[in-house]
Amino acid sequence: MTVSPVQQRFELGPQWPTVDPFLFVAHHLDAYPEGDGRLGPAASLAGRQMGSDFAGKDGWNMYHGSHVPGFPQHPHRGFETVTYVREGLIDHADSLGATARFGRGDTQWMTAGSGVQHCEMFPLVNDDAPNPLELFQIWLNLPAADKMVDPYFTMLWDHRTPKVVEKDDDGNRIEITVVAGELGGHVASPPPPDSWASKEEADLAIWHIVLDAGARWTLPRATGDDTLRVLYAFTGSSVTIGDDPDALPGGNGALIDAQTDLELVAGDGPIEMMLLQGRPIGEPVARYGPFVMNTDAEIEQAFRDYQTTQFGGWPWDGPDPNHGADAGRFAIHADGRREDID
Repeated sequence: MTVSPVQQRFELGPQWPTVDPFLFVAHHLDAYPEGDGRLGPAASLAGRQMGSDFAGKDGWNMYHGSHVPGFPQHPHRGFETVTYVREGLIDHADSLGATARFGRGDTQWMTAGSGVQHCEMFPLVNDDAPNPLELFQIWLNLPAADKMVDPYFTMLWDHRTPKVVEKDDDGNRIEITVVAGELGGHVASPPPPDSWASKEEADLAIWHIVLDAGARWTLPRATGDDTLRVLYAFTGSSVTIGDDPDALPGGNGALIDAQTDLELVAGDGPIEMMLLQGRPIGEPVARYGPFVMNTDAEIEQAFRDYQTTQFGGWPWDGPDPNHGADAGRFAIHADGRREDID
């Protein structure tokens, strides 16, 4: 009897199911209108639950923002955030004094470690055109031994992110963006030094896969015998996975066999997918809000530490700083090192 390579199926909502070592995936897709000259939307905010606007009214959200959409000052401890931006911009600032503007294919990878405050605002820089935003935020766990490492962030800029472009035997196009891991000799930029992904045994990968209609591509097996792999077909037609008889429709995900080469075949239209894989950390997970530790006692300690230290304080004038309408993509790291991209 043939065993299907698809081990579990699920529908995709605002937050996607994950497996160890991943904790959380959110796909933000906001059709923001023209800006108002102050980086906010040139539209009425009436009818929105300001401070916690997630309803998708008119195709976009303010989230926790009051004028500029986004997520003002908030803390994290014990895990990492990986923010891959397909379209639009993010203004970052943190309690270490670091700041950045990134987007349009860039990824920010932040190890929260022992504790950091940061904000992620979505500046609407175009006053005469829409400001669409699409991003994926992925939460990656840290082992107990590394949960209290020093906070750190790194930028994986778009021009340094490997993109594998191929055509199948029928000339159908395939494109894979290698955000993390390695694919056919194409190696992603290094993650932060204390990341679970920085360990060779983690076998971690984050790939964005786009198949044209009818395209065929063989997904190579993972390295580790216990590696777990989830495929999210987040938009498009459908994809057939190996010899499973039932195609996975767009808007659905699947836990799939990671130890076998699997042919992926797109349906009658293009399909876009995210693939997350990694070896499980295999430790207890205790989580509450912005903190992820191993025990409830450690969560309680995280709240006490935050109340006492504010994880280094907040060196910015307000909870939602931004970089204005004219700034390009850049990063200033906690050690003062500056990267200018635009």
